[in-house]
Amino acid sequence: MVLKIVQVGLGAWGHTWAASIVRSHKEVELVACVDVIPAMLERAQKELSLAPQQCFTSLPDALASVECDAVLITASLPGHVPAATTALQAGKHVLLEKPFAPTLAEAQQLVALAEQQQRILMISQNYRFHPAVQAVRTLLREQTLGPVGSVRIVFRKSRNSAPRESHSHYHIWQPLLADMSIHHFDLMRYVLGQEATHIFCQAWNPPWSNFDDPASAAALITFSGGTVVNYQGSWVSMEPQTSWGGRWHMECAKGEIFWESRGNDVPDRATIRLLGGEAEDIPLPAMTQIDRHGSLSAFVEAIQSGKEPGSSGRDNLGTLALMLAAIESSKSHTPLHLG
Repeated sequence: MVLKIVQVGLGAWGHTWAASIVRSHKEVELVACVDVIPAMLERAQKELSLAPQQCFTSLPDALASVECDAVLITASLPGHVPAATTALQAGKHVLLEKPFAPTLAEAQQLVALAEQQQRILMISQNYRFHPAVQAVRTLLREQTLGPVGSVRIVFRKSRNSAPRESHSHYHIWQPLLADMSIHHFDLMRYVLGQEATHIFCQAWNPPWSNFDDPASAAALITFSGGTVVNYQGSWVSMEPQTSWGGRWHMECAKGEIFWESRGNDVPDRATIRLLGGEAEDIPLPAMTQIDRHGSLSAFVEAIQSGKEPGSSGRDNLGTLALMLAAIESSKSHTPLHLG
């Protein structure tokens, strides 16, 4: 059975979802697109071969006009909760981009609504679907190196050279902590299998930054199993660039783990070094569906099986809470407890 999808949001990221992910997936069919900007719909008609009657400026109009099973929401953050609420109330399954709500209360309301409607609400935490992530997660579950004591994660990119007036990324809300670091926060929870309990975060803009909100941050995060994570991230770094998944060093009872994932045309890599031994590569699993393809496949599988996906809305509340706590801590300059 082919899953019929309506997509909401056709900006730069949304367009790549439609053109490269949805349309190449054999188990889904894009039956309509929604965007409040007519020019985006015109582009969809030209580049995605959509008919005018498949393009809408409102989700209620789309749902009233086409038959569908699910709604994919790739709009900007202000549109997430309204679109997801409309879709769930209409009895549709929802796949939603991160962060899935601007507040924890709104996120909890969406989770409750999905449960009431008996529909899948899944957040596309696409960084989970990479070989190194899966390999290290399995390694920790099997306790091969014993418990994890500390983790150092560094994320560095230089995205500061475009003209300030014309580059929209400079002006979005919390471009590092909310738009990027949320991926790393989710990976912390997913790979460690623990929940964050405390965080102290400092965020700032170096003098050369073109960003409105902080483009650099450092955080110390304590997790429920006793692991302490030292996290550093930057959009304006002058140092050598890391992969999108960041550079990880995990210190365990019996040795160390080093890994990176989601590089630009660079394969995932992961190594371990037992205490007193030499570093050895970890065999990585073969994955046919990675990144957003993995998110979409997991969404389809959840609908077909009726089982809650790993990155369900309910699960992702922990990631959202950690992201919001990081922002609050950076503004208040105080450590926070996550209750």
